[in-house]
Amino acid sequence: MRLILILGFTFSMLSIAGYSQRTGSLVPDSPSNAPDYFCTWCVQGYVCSYENNPLHRMAMNEKNMFGDSQYQNWVGFFPKIRKDLFFVMDDSWDIPLSENNKSGTSIGLVELSASRFPSYTGTPTERLKKLRVAVETKGWKGLGGWISAQEAPIAGIVDPATYWTERLKSANEAGFTYWKVDWGKQSRNQDWRKMLTQLGRIYAPNLVIEHAFNEKPIEFSDTYRTYDVENVIAQPLTIQRVADLLKYKAQGSAKGIINCEDEPYIAAGLGCAIGIMRHPFAGNLPDNTADFAFPVRGRDIKNRLDELVRGVRWHRIAEPFGVGSNYTIDTVALKDYWVLAEKETWNKAHHPGDTLRASAPARVSRGLPLAKVMNPTYDQPFVLSSMYPNGAVAIATIGRALDREYVTKRITVEQRIQSLNMPIAIFGDYESLTLVLPTKIKASDYTVFGQDLAGDIPLDITKEIIFKDDKIILLGDVIRKIGLSAASKGDLSDPGLVLKFISKTK
Repeated sequence: MRLILILGFTFSMLSIAGYSQRTGSLVPDSPSNAPDYFCTWCVQGYVCSYENNPLHRMAMNEKNMFGDSQYQNWVGFFPKIRKDLFFVMDDSWDIPLSENNKSGTSIGLVELSASRFPSYTGTPTERLKKLRVAVETKGWKGLGGWISAQEAPIAGIVDPATYWTERLKSANEAGFTYWKVDWGKQSRNQDWRKMLTQLGRIYAPNLVIEHAFNEKPIEFSDTYRTYDVENVIAQPLTIQRVADLLKYKAQGSAKGIINCEDEPYIAAGLGCAIGIMRHPFAGNLPDNTADFAFPVRGRDIKNRLDELVRGVRWHRIAEPFGVGSNYTIDTVALKDYWVLAEKETWNKAHHPGDTLRASAPARVSRGLPLAKVMNPTYDQPFVLSSMYPNGAVAIATIGRALDREYVTKRITVEQRIQSLNMPIAIFGDYESLTLVLPTKIKASDYTVFGQDLAGDIPLDITKEIIFKDDKIILLGDVIRKIGLSAASKGDLSDPGLVLKFISKTK
């Protein structure tokens, strides 16, 4: 067995080396235009061991973002995909360092705090521009910030339109690129959120304004966030929230893109944007207690950084798209549950011994028929599939939270697609995946290349694929071999690869 594995590995390496001399990566080197970002909220909490909210907010400062001490240099995160991401400063970048309470009078000020960022001097616009340049110099696509949905009390009684016009003009002049509009006095006021968006399109046309709450704002939003989830039960909650949003249609010039936060394979499977919350500081908190925001039991997602790379790099090939297109939601739901132990959630309403429950459609598709699960079981994964506006296809299986285990059962899946003209991405584990075409095809007519989305070396896998009438069959072992071929040492991510079919007849 060992000899067979060694020979197989050697053959694969030789195939990769030979192919790499003839063509380049299947993943473009140019960054994606997707509104993907990294948000600092969880790393803020990590560095202060989530001791209390004032310390959590106090952690948002220049030293932590750019310093070189332990738990600093946040702008040094994610070197493989940094150029694809906005760096979004979360709560408190815009209030004085001395004011860290949720009820502070400066909440909603939207002016870079001089006390938190002392190296960046000048007017509020000049300070923000200097910081934006510093972040982009580190390789990020742009700089954004968390925005409270309210006018700051310290400003007194103001006209909201005038107040936000001034701040939007400042953001535009500074080159600020993302507003993550969250809680505040107006958080559930749809008219207020719509006003902000309309003003933004006039005075800061390059600024992405993200909304949340109440679902309806997705119709006028550039991006809409599915919002906070507890990681032990995050996947069914997120899938259900995405499914609930698909019934809406983006209006006018709105992009209507769903941001499903820190779930890159769900994002790929359903055409959503990614809002990264995890970070590279793995293991316990600095005070040596368990990091309850990212529990080790279950998925252990801070040791799944490769999946972020794969999801974000897929967006270089196929960008997220807005609501309003064709979709299908399975009537069958899968039910997940997780029995909490100590230090497994940030939600103070939940306690050890509680059972968290969530269900979601077993299958969801956008622009494609629902995938077929040929051997359904109670513990089968969720199956998501989409055809993107450019014709590219993504198929993803998403594991389950059952009792106190993260289950990634390998199943047999069939997915009808329209053609082989565009790249096809495959995420997750399978027993086998069959692509069903409208007409019969011959193996002799195609050369097939596969590539781990986390890497840059394609492999000729034509001989490892089965062509049968109108079907193309990929065995699960092939998906794992290719989809994990560039995996980082010790990384726990599920496979993620892209296929390219090159016709010999054209």
